[in-house]
Amino acid sequence: MTRVAAIDCGTNSIRLLVADADPGTGELTDLDRRMTIVRLGQGVDRTGRLAPEALERTFAACREYAEIIKEHGAEHLRFVATSASRDAGNRDAFVRGVLDVLGVEPEVITGDQEAEFSFTGATKELTGRTDLHRPFLVVDIGGGSTEFVVGDDHVRAARSVDVGCVRMTERHLVRDGAVTDPPTEEQIAAMRADIEAALDHAEETVPLREAHTLVGLAGSVTTVSAIAQELPGYDSEAIHHSRVSRDRVREITGWLLRSTHAERAAVPSMHPGRVDVIGAGALVLLAIMERIGAEEVVVSEHDILDGIAWSVA
Repeated sequence: MTRVAAIDCGTNSIRLLVADADPGTGELTDLDRRMTIVRLGQGVDRTGRLAPEALERTFAACREYAEIIKEHGAEHLRFVATSASRDAGNRDAFVRGVLDVLGVEPEVITGDQEAEFSFTGATKELTGRTDLHRPFLVVDIGGGSTEFVVGDDHVRAARSVDVGCVRMTERHLVRDGAVTDPPTEEQIAAMRADIEAALDHAEETVPLREAHTLVGLAGSVTTVSAIAQELPGYDSEAIHHSRVSRDRVREITGWLLRSTHAERAAVPSMHPGRVDVIGAGALVLLAIMERIGAEEVVVSEHDILDGIAWSVA
């Protein structure tokens, strides 16, 4: 048994997992799992740089996580940074700040590496299930990018595309510095066209339609599941391995894109940091389901973070 810590720093959120890993049994026992919305990718699509206030929010979360890692006595820590820091011209400032706080250098991984971690984290528990048919298509809808991975026990093909809930919101739904509330039909159509082009790009290398089971990861997907179940609050146990039909995803997406900020914020399972970007994230999920003809999505709370932890173990 090895006690490990893994940090996944994405475009919208930074997450920590401290766990005991038993490579012999394939079990990962959570000791602490948490997420903080830091919006590191704020404005990156427009400016190409990480904003000073976004960096400070991220470093504040790192300081909090450093205390938790120390309390649990984790033997090894791996810090992986994804889309926003990969794209930024001033990512050296980000690397230095993380190194100062946590004593490790963040690994700014490629989209393909991101996909490998996501697939391992999402499917390790599913391989023995007789009610789910392979190959799996694992879709990780992040803030700045979406990863597509097709595989059985191992990855067969993977592709990362620059379509995520934050990037799509900033690119299509912001006018005069504020998110349109609600967006216009023209804005939604432009966003959908962008997503469809990204799916065309993904299909050049990943056989999306060959998959028999769609597994959806990350906050946009888990929030859609929470809404579908009408949960009184965010409940990881109820969300993990839940199934949401394509018709229900279409219904929820339509409501999210017609609703106001106040209406979305009133949803009891909605994280405040997702209120303005959840509509775009849900639309990405719906477009994927319609493209491949998936009748349902299997929702997983285990994702890239778990894959990173296994890589340390």
